[in-house]
Amino acid sequence: MNGGAPRAAAGTDAAGDLARLSVNQETVKQWSLPELAEGCAAAGVGSVGLWRAPVRAYGVERAARLMRERGLTVTSLCRGGFFTARDPEERAAALDDNRAAVDEAAALGAGALVLVSGGLPEGDRDIAAARRRVADAVRDLAPYARARGVRLAIEPLHPMFASDRCVVSTLGQALDIAEAFPAEQVGVVVDAYHLWWDDRAPAQIARAGRGGRIACFQVADWVTPLPKGVLLGRGQLGDGCVDLRGLREAVDAAGYRGAVEVEIFNPGLWARDGAEVLAEVAERYRRHVL
Repeated sequence: MNGGAPRAAAGTDAAGDLARLSVNQETVKQWSLPELAEGCAAAGVGSVGLWRAPVRAYGVERAARLMRERGLTVTSLCRGGFFTARDPEERAAALDDNRAAVDEAAALGAGALVLVSGGLPEGDRDIAAARRRVADAVRDLAPYARARGVRLAIEPLHPMFASDRCVVSTLGQALDIAEAFPAEQVGVVVDAYHLWWDDRAPAQIARAGRGGRIACFQVADWVTPLPKGVLLGRGQLGDGCVDLRGLREAVDAAGYRGAVEVEIFNPGLWARDGAEVLAEVAERYRRHVL
């Protein structure tokens, strides 16, 4: 770990420092769901973000029971979305899968179902039309989610992912879609890794806060040079160039009082002992985010 003492908030103990910390399952991907639950409970981390594939493999109801038994709050379920297909059958299949994701989020009591919009279909160059298809799909999905008490959260991804993964690249674009619905029905994800570069982000965070739209706040660091396979290149907190504390202060100033979810895709972390990684995440969270 980097040198220096952990930064503790004045007048709080270590457990109090971690009150808002949520650990996304991908950060300690080497752990099974029971190991994640046991490890977080033992470390005093009360919240987790989960992913659909491992939850489904374990069993949705069984996973929900495990989280309840360990006293853990599920801050997010990732992911729904991938709405940009032009073919009607593909679009219908995507909506069916998203309804299943809503059902899973409801069973887990997740704070939000994260939506990654999807990239451009092969051979397609009309990104504006793809974004319109995303808005149409959210319109179709939102009533189903509302009836099951699930909040949808649109996540903008860094523009380098626009071609293949997410045509929604800015927080403003995400808000333009979300604001067609009540705030408790559709919100947005503020992800430091994807938004740190954008000089419009502070104003858009304030806009999201005024509307009560911030459904999830995620943190990871941006390291350079970018590793091969950029998707798996998120840095440990404090290893890169992102002003993590500044972004946390911005979402707080916008009225957000929810969890701070650490979501790091990094094979180097996955190769280490999970308990060691979790302890390092907590230490870096205190030093660089609080």
